[in-house]
Amino acid sequence: MGNLWSNLFTFIIISSHLFSQFGSVEISFDDRLLRNDEKQVLLPLKEDIKRFFLATSWDEEYIDLDIPLYIQLIFQGSSSKGNVKTFLCQALFTNGSDLRYFDKGVQFYYSAGTNLYFDLVLFEPLSGFLAFYAQLILAGEIDTYEFRGGNTAFEFAREIALRGSGSEYKKGWASRTALVDDLSGNSGLRKARLAYYVANDLMKEGDVEGAIKEFENMLDGLEQTYLDFGREQQAQYFMKVQSENLVQIFSSIGQRKLLQDIKELDPDRWELYQTALDSMSE
Repeated sequence: MGNLWSNLFTFIIISSHLFSQFGSVEISFDDRLLRNDEKQVLLPLKEDIKRFFLATSWDEEYIDLDIPLYIQLIFQGSSSKGNVKTFLCQALFTNGSDLRYFDKGVQFYYSAGTNLYFDLVLFEPLSGFLAFYAQLILAGEIDTYEFRGGNTAFEFAREIALRGSGSEYKKGWASRTALVDDLSGNSGLRKARLAYYVANDLMKEGDVEGAIKEFENMLDGLEQTYLDFGREQQAQYFMKVQSENLVQIFSSIGQRKLLQDIKELDPDRWELYQTALDSMSE
């Protein structure tokens, strides 16, 4: 099985900017806790990470997604063993919309001139860490095109996490394994996100009736998530990001029931929904 995954991953990851799934990559560092000499070591890292995402094709089918990617690394310190300098940091990965993952701590070694390249068999902590979140973002994006479309990317992410757990740099990989399991197993949220994006497309095409049915599917998915997982973090973030658009659409098509339903599912923005409901009553 290991050789199968390795061969498949090698087949899919082909260096070619033309077929990269990521259209842009913005990276910021918070290195205030590092010494000046440590900061100097990290000077090439931003461009190395950017090149890593843009020069890799992560999926052979979805080749034109043009996903924007935003990464923040918050460095907490470093240590040296021989000629190897190891850094500890927290990280944030987001597509600038409803996919957002915060990692509480990763440990990796880095030196100037490092060529970031992911290999599933010869596991390396930094490229493995970056590839893991590349797959999570990719899975979430593909899920908006077809139900469970992100399964392959989730499986890649899980395999990376398992390799990380078995490596010398184990920090954080157990929680990343749990994260990918939670995301891939959250059928309600995956259904809700797909329905939301399909509904938006139908609205643009003028198919209001079809859009309403998809928004109802979205609400069903969010309710399923609540029943299965309670106030789950990713579902809460999805509703936060999309709430204003939902209010605008539901109000424009006179859908009081949809507004009432989303208000019950998203109490954190109760006032936003209630204001829209009050406006429709005037």
